[in-house]
Amino acid sequence: MKRHSLKRRSAAATAFLVMMSVASVTTAVPARAAALSGRPVVAGIDLERATIPDLQRAMRSGRLSSVELTTFYLQRIRRLNPTLHAVLTTNPDALRLAADSDARRHRHRSKGPMDGIPVLLKDNIDTADRQPTTAGSTALLESRPYRDAGVVENLREAGAVILGKANLSEWSSYRSTSSSNGWSPLGGQTANPYVLDRNPCGSSSGPGVAVAAHLATVAVGTETDGSISCPSGANGIVGVKPSLGLVSRSGIVPVSKQQDTAGPMARNVVDAAILLATLNGADRRDPITVDAAGRSLDDYTKFLHPNALRGKRIGVWREVYTPDDTTKAAFEQALSRLRTLGATTVEITIPYLDVIAANEFPAIRTEFKHDLNAYLASTGGRHPADLAGLIQYNLDHAAVEMPYWTQNLWDRAQATTGDLTDPAYRVLREAATSAARRGLDETLRGSELDAIVAPTNNAAWKTQLGVGDGALFIDSSGPAAVSGYANMTVPMAYAGPLPLGLSIMGARFSEPSLLAIAYAFEQDTKVRRLPTFIPSIG
Repeated sequence: MKRHSLKRRSAAATAFLVMMSVASVTTAVPARAAALSGRPVVAGIDLERATIPDLQRAMRSGRLSSVELTTFYLQRIRRLNPTLHAVLTTNPDALRLAADSDARRHRHRSKGPMDGIPVLLKDNIDTADRQPTTAGSTALLESRPYRDAGVVENLREAGAVILGKANLSEWSSYRSTSSSNGWSPLGGQTANPYVLDRNPCGSSSGPGVAVAAHLATVAVGTETDGSISCPSGANGIVGVKPSLGLVSRSGIVPVSKQQDTAGPMARNVVDAAILLATLNGADRRDPITVDAAGRSLDDYTKFLHPNALRGKRIGVWREVYTPDDTTKAAFEQALSRLRTLGATTVEITIPYLDVIAANEFPAIRTEFKHDLNAYLASTGGRHPADLAGLIQYNLDHAAVEMPYWTQNLWDRAQATTGDLTDPAYRVLREAATSAARRGLDETLRGSELDAIVAPTNNAAWKTQLGVGDGALFIDSSGPAAVSGYANMTVPMAYAGPLPLGLSIMGARFSEPSLLAIAYAFEQDTKVRRLPTFIPSIG
């Protein structure tokens, strides 16, 4: 029934779709973008240098208010988003939420470090408010989640200001093998803020760009395999892919619940640690978080010390896919800094990568069909009822939904049983997950390692819609993603104007150690710099 009702859209909705389809093919960028951006200063506070604790001190002293900070970001979004395509919607209730935070602070009833801090959400994270949750697709414009996602409930309880929803690779990059990272029919192509015709990587492209360009203090992204780490590396920010079970998956448009997780995206490690403490914790709608509740923490900042690398043993993983010469040189410099800071580096290989590669994505096909069908069945509003309905919807609206690539991944997923008890599927998933966990466990234990490092990304490539980005990735996210173990990215260097990230991965629930290592590296190197908004470098 839902499927057929979509053919009777209102005139306003139709006009909106036409407007968005035009925007999605408009890739021109203003040459004055750098001048328009301005240095991010509010109430005399340089936001590039300020951490969340700095902002809280300013708000407690009366120098800054949450309303002022929120207004600054809303104005900056209006100014820069026509160039960046990083934000899909701003929350009509954002200023009210900010005012509520200021009132609590005035009464000395602040809810903690996230109270009054503006946060953007990747638009596959449910909010039961006046904002849609679309996964970047017109098919979900009229969906209405019954309640907030688990992570959003935590943010609201902490007093955070839900600023809006960020653009993404539509359906978290899971529709076509030739898709472009950062493109959705609702938001168009997200631009890398360092060089505007370069790709922001994805699928959490909007959150990555928004944080890098100061459109919010922090953002929440999601990852199945690389979707937090790659856009964090490509946009010069810190990204944390938490261990599976640390952060709730409820109310998130899924790809695979065997690997999906939400996680923090921030400009510095302190802010990422604070956001992670807010996001993590038990959620009865996601039983794996209840089982892992004993591993969640209220404070990760207590692990952050500049000398945290002293005595650490760090594995060096060089066998990642296609790092170029510039990235290799930057990685060598990063290793030198780790040793200078007191770490011992150990050359390692990670076994069973061929088993992971042979089984991960065939398993995800079944999981995607099962998990997406379950999400749609539990979501209110008008939308296709299942994956088959979405496939037909795209065929009926191909000019908007499929102007550059088709839906071959969806066709393959639909051809599966979608049954998680299917013996053939269970063999695939067990092979992928057990190989990834054995590979990391044996490597970490065998060499007595505290963590493993690898390059996160090469310099961002030029976006070419419909060509596909697959061969341009560094595939360092896979073992942690498939195993469900912790992984994070911190700025490592720049290739010309374009950022490069350093990935730091470890055992399951090793977030305190990884954050400590990242903080020590960040404080010593101070790599990150403001985006340049260069239109092109040829």
